[in-house]
Amino acid sequence: MKAVSCLEGELSVVDLPSPQPARGQLLLDVRRCGICGSDLHAKDHAGELVDVMESVGYHDFMRNDTPVVMGHEFCGVVAERGRGTAKEFKTGALVVAFPLLRANGGVHLTGLSPLAPGGYAEQVLAEAAMTFVVPNGLDADTAALTEPMAVALHAVRRSEVGKRDVAVVVGCGPVGLAVICHLKTMGVDTIIASDFSPGRRALAVRCGADVVVDPAKESPYDVLAAKKGVLTHVPDLYELGVGSMEKLRKVPGWAHLYRVADTLGAAGPKRSVIFECVGVPGMIDGVVAAAPVGARVVVVGVCMGEDAFRPAMAISKEVDMRFVFGYTPLEFRDTLHMLADGKLDASALVTGTVGLSGVDAAFRALGDPERHAKILIDPASSSTEV
Repeated sequence: MKAVSCLEGELSVVDLPSPQPARGQLLLDVRRCGICGSDLHAKDHAGELVDVMESVGYHDFMRNDTPVVMGHEFCGVVAERGRGTAKEFKTGALVVAFPLLRANGGVHLTGLSPLAPGGYAEQVLAEAAMTFVVPNGLDADTAALTEPMAVALHAVRRSEVGKRDVAVVVGCGPVGLAVICHLKTMGVDTIIASDFSPGRRALAVRCGADVVVDPAKESPYDVLAAKKGVLTHVPDLYELGVGSMEKLRKVPGWAHLYRVADTLGAAGPKRSVIFECVGVPGMIDGVVAAAPVGARVVVVGVCMGEDAFRPAMAISKEVDMRFVFGYTPLEFRDTLHMLADGKLDASALVTGTVGLSGVDAAFRALGDPERHAKILIDPASSSTEV
């Protein structure tokens, strides 16, 4: 089969033996595979993550000096079933799969390990237990978005954002756009999006952002500060505390009223939820410094290098910081069905398609935020340009 191999930062089309499904596995003919931002970084800087992955116990992450077939955002049709697989996976059925594969005595990251070749290929292996039949005649382009949209669903769920909250999305690349799509689907009252790129700001509007900001001209936190109940400076919190108590202490049983207000979430400043979707050094500290008092910061962007922030800054504002990664099997399944049922609109994300011989050109094109957000690979296409 044809596949795209990455070695020492170079992408090349190679011939590889067709994989054979083991027990409980499916062999898929790849229909579409998305290019992820982590793929762009791993192509040249996989070595930066090796130490991190080994420190958490995974020793088979891709390395610059070992060829690997990337691609973890794929959908395909069932070409062959291994022993012990369910009858629901009929030959020719379009499916999506969680990018984890049993191989070589362990479970490996599909497309991010040489032991689990990914979807930049004509065929890929998948675990049947982690595979889902695409419902409702959903097209392959949209089905291939299941994985990145599941990442965003997990981030939004972990944020515990409410419909009445104000959400700020910093960075409108594919991850940020996917987060906006889910916030819109949830019915969050106000979604503020920030990105330097005019093209990405336009896509943010299409995805459902209520306010888009060019941070070169305006801070998204200034927009946030205009919202009633949002406190942007710590002295404002002190004044709120003293002023509220001056009024409450005049009321008999004030502690009971305070307790009720606290239970209802009305005893403090209005909470804002900030999604950091850039993932470059300095972003976390910048967000914490600009965030309102009591904000919840959800770190979605994957910073591949070392970073630092000022804990005292976060402490003084009592910022709640959460780091998110991946998704659960249920979130993956639910995302697929939300896309298939029309409840989740991710159509704005896909901006181009290319064949295997054009993957290198696609990587270059994705370096320009004005041109593309998500490029899909179609192994059946002969296109060398996006």
